[in-house]
Amino acid sequence: MSSPVIPAGGVIRVSHATFEPGRFAEVEQMLRNTSTYLSPAIKRLEGLLGYYAGASPEGSVVAVSLWDNDAHASEMANLKEMTVEARGEAEAVGVSAPAIVNHALVWQI
Repeated sequence: MSSPVIPAGGVIRVSHATFEPGRFAEVEQMLRNTSTYLSPAIKRLEGLLGYYAGASPEGSVVAVSLWDNDAHASEMANLKEMTVEARGEAEAVGVSAPAIVNHALVWQI
């Protein structure tokens, strides 16, 4: 099993939101659509080690990103493509405003 190595001082950024389960197909398609412009924008940010987005038919959506430090992880809050464009598309399909937390790395495999 190969996974990114997060350096000491690294950060795991987790965004979690909810939606009505009956809208799962719309939410999944929205995630695919927004990835076309979010992926290149996020890749340009310094310190990114990995980014993962997923949705559950039970009405939950998460995005988990791995960063070399908190300052770099916090730059996501200033990314227009995320905070304006993607958030608007998410709201249009009933996704709640996300709870976003940067977590200091404690251990990894």
